[in-house]
Amino acid sequence: MIIGVPKEIKKEEYRVAVTPFGAEELKRNGHTVLVESGAGEGSGFSDDEYLGADADIIDRESLFRKADLIVKVKEPLPPEYDLIREGQVIFTFLHLAPNRELTEVLLAKRVVAFGYETLQRDGELPLLSPMSEIAGRMAPIMGAFYLQKITGGEGILPTGTTGVKPARLLIIGAGVVGSNAARVSVGLGMDTVVINKGVEKLRKIDEIFMGRVKTLPLTGCDIEEEIRNADIVVGAVLVPGGKAPVLISRGMLSIMKRGAVIIDVSVDQGGCVETSRPTTHDNPVYVVDGVIHYTVANMPGAYPRTSTLALTNVTLPYIRTMADKGVERAIKEDPSIRSALNTYAGEVVHKTLADSLGIPYRSIDQILKG
Repeated sequence: MIIGVPKEIKKEEYRVAVTPFGAEELKRNGHTVLVESGAGEGSGFSDDEYLGADADIIDRESLFRKADLIVKVKEPLPPEYDLIREGQVIFTFLHLAPNRELTEVLLAKRVVAFGYETLQRDGELPLLSPMSEIAGRMAPIMGAFYLQKITGGEGILPTGTTGVKPARLLIIGAGVVGSNAARVSVGLGMDTVVINKGVEKLRKIDEIFMGRVKTLPLTGCDIEEEIRNADIVVGAVLVPGGKAPVLISRGMLSIMKRGAVIIDVSVDQGGCVETSRPTTHDNPVYVVDGVIHYTVANMPGAYPRTSTLALTNVTLPYIRTMADKGVERAIKEDPSIRSALNTYAGEVVHKTLADSLGIPYRSIDQILKG
């Protein structure tokens, strides 16, 4: 199979989807690996390292024209739409639920589109987890930075000091993002609260942190009460393949402290705050009703070396399976790969995505049976 690794064009995105080591593995299995010139530089991998792994360095247009399988980190952007071939296979973070335009492009071009964020194995999300872990650990650090008065924040030192209370950090969601945000928040000495819909994950938080993190059920009353006292709010809600539910409305901002900070990690899936909109690392924040919003849609991209290594550690086995078996056979034989499938032959084949966009759903089993 011919595998293409383009350079990411999202603003301030420095990650790359395949490392030179990964390219070498794929080559050993008999596949051709095409890498766009400069694709790995942001993560510290030179073109010479890819050439040393026997990959081919190629220009962007030729890569999209020749590759059977395009492997990326972030979703295709409008300048890439015309480059995508009819029936091409794409494997990347898609986040289609808030992106009808891209979904329609993939359907019109009958693209076989796999989303890292929907791939499930044993009830977990193994391709999303490493990036969620990094974003979760980043969230309290970013919140702490923007609490500075010079950045528009309250002017509260997150750690507190002798005789002065630390900042209070509220996390909505107790999954991978939420638990990792709690870990860093506790490490910084912040007063930490986690709200979650399910009790089991709250129980796990209690066990891990042994009472150093307060836990509450997710109710409208609890959210309102907690955001009133929070200095930093981390939105860590996930619906695999679907839009994140809005849990903080525009009106609720009025009860928050002026200069408080919202870090909406859920923004990739539409955000759990009504006033969230995607931002980029070069212009990460904006203010609504006196509340700072940090809503960068590719948070782990700020640390590309760590993020690339963590991501490619988990994606490479699936890339290898698709390349070795062929995409259709891999879909039939591997339930995890099938779970990652979002669009196929002009149809939405992921039920949650179809429901989120109001688009008809058809199961991949029906399509493959003809």
